[in-house]
Amino acid sequence: MHAEFLVLEKSPALHGSSELSGAKNAVLVIMASLILTSGKSTLHNVPFSHDVFQMISLLESLGAQVFIDADTHTLIIDTSNISSCAVNADIMRKMRASILVMGPLLARFGKAAIALPGGCLIGDRPIDMHLNAFARMGAGISLDGSYLYAQATRLNPQRFILSYPSVGATENIMMAATLTEGKTTIVNAALEPEVFDLIAILQKMGAQIEMLPAGVIEIVGVKELKPVTHTIIMDRLEAGTLLLAAAVTGGEINLPRAPGSSLEVFLEKLSEMGHSVDIGIDGIGVHLKATKSPRAVSFKTMPYPGFPTDLQAPMMVAQCLADGTSVITETVFENRMLHVRELQKMGAHIELEGMVAKIKGVDVLYGASLIAPDIRASAALVIAGVAAQGTSTMTGIHHLLRGYQDLCGSLQKLGARITVQSEVS
Repeated sequence: MHAEFLVLEKSPALHGSSELSGAKNAVLVIMASLILTSGKSTLHNVPFSHDVFQMISLLESLGAQVFIDADTHTLIIDTSNISSCAVNADIMRKMRASILVMGPLLARFGKAAIALPGGCLIGDRPIDMHLNAFARMGAGISLDGSYLYAQATRLNPQRFILSYPSVGATENIMMAATLTEGKTTIVNAALEPEVFDLIAILQKMGAQIEMLPAGVIEIVGVKELKPVTHTIIMDRLEAGTLLLAAAVTGGEINLPRAPGSSLEVFLEKLSEMGHSVDIGIDGIGVHLKATKSPRAVSFKTMPYPGFPTDLQAPMMVAQCLADGTSVITETVFENRMLHVRELQKMGAHIELEGMVAKIKGVDVLYGASLIAPDIRASAALVIAGVAAQGTSTMTGIHHLLRGYQDLCGSLQKLGARITVQSEVS
């Protein structure tokens, strides 16, 4: 058996222009939403990451036909012949986003059988909010071993007041409500750009969805939804990762199609560090020129439009090499500091107490043997590896491949010294 790993070498300052992929956090739920329709839908700007292929397998296991055009980043998904409402346990355990098929299956077929979802080791991420919502809508929920069963003769509209603006719960409730007669209201809904992309495609299908002030979404159910053609939004998190790679190596990068208006808090923190950051007209496109003397900044992760939790780990690398002391507080996921011990191997000065990290910047990081624990930590360790003196190796690259179509390829084009090697185990 061959196990792949990355070899990361001290790289020159990264320079150049880079294109982005479609948003991983948008495409997975959008693919799930097509279960609500019967017929052929076309998705453009699809990032072909491993998680996308897992979702393709999931849809095919239900009876959908999926046609892939990798050259044009297009998927054609025919949901006409979906006949199963039971999701393969192996697929569910590999990808947490698989829970997002539950709402569409209940709405269209009145039943769903799914295994408990898996994915990254970044916390429990309980699905209680999803299950409690479906139960309130009239679904019977039961657990048999590791399988969840949900069934409803009919779903009923409800007014939901979320205790936390959960992206997954907002999306699942909204999809279920599109085919539920009456008006469903979600108060304190998630406002991430990826949620708005889901709203956009649901409205194209014929769903009646209205955004109201203060994070309220109203959905009036319709009898049926139609297949559509839709282009996935650009990945703001990939953009942030590339910007940080240029920043920590002292480089300069242009991302002509980056959604700068969706990254304002993050970009403001880069500016506070001393980096030159320019956002293009209408918030599209970001140009960064790194400062030679970055200053440490503190931040706390928050739901959108706050600092994104998915950029916490890569931003921590930048603080490790900045002048001064910073404090990073993680409030979204309770176990999202596993990258700290890996950065400490490289010489980073980090004190960790719970989900609060205090970082004293150092002049240099040093190459080490690294293990990636999750998707965003893997990106952070790649950035650290190309900025560090010497050579690093990183295992666990399956996490990187789950979340990014070709992050290493994009970094290589900018000058990063990254190679993929394999060893026989």
